Amino acid sequence: MAKNLFFCSLQVPPAELEALLISHPNIDDVAVIGVPDPEAGELPKAFVVRRGDVTPEEIIEFVAKRVLPQKKLRGGVEFIEQIPKSPSGKILRRMLRNQEKERRREAKL
Repeated sequence: MAKNLFFCSLQVPPAELEALLISHPNIDDVAVIGVPDPEAGELPKAFVVRRGDVTPEEIIEFVAKRVLPQKKLRGGVEFIEQIPKSPSGKILRRMLRNQEKERRREAKL
């Protein structure tokens, strides 16, 4: 089971957001992680494999209309070619978190 992320001490289950996002007609696959935020704790961020023509803003709006405020994709949306998965099909969120940490570390330099 996926580890919950916490936005302002409120639980946000990544699997719940992933289930919603995968229902979008232009999303082929998705993974959600929490990205660090000094004020909120973690912000939900979606890594999306596109099926068609869709923008990050459209995805953020799609989610915002269907979830509670703490579950909005305040961490953003990033398009990737493939969601990292184990041989059994489990999403490897750890790999996405490590990529995000490295990207943030490089941005600070």
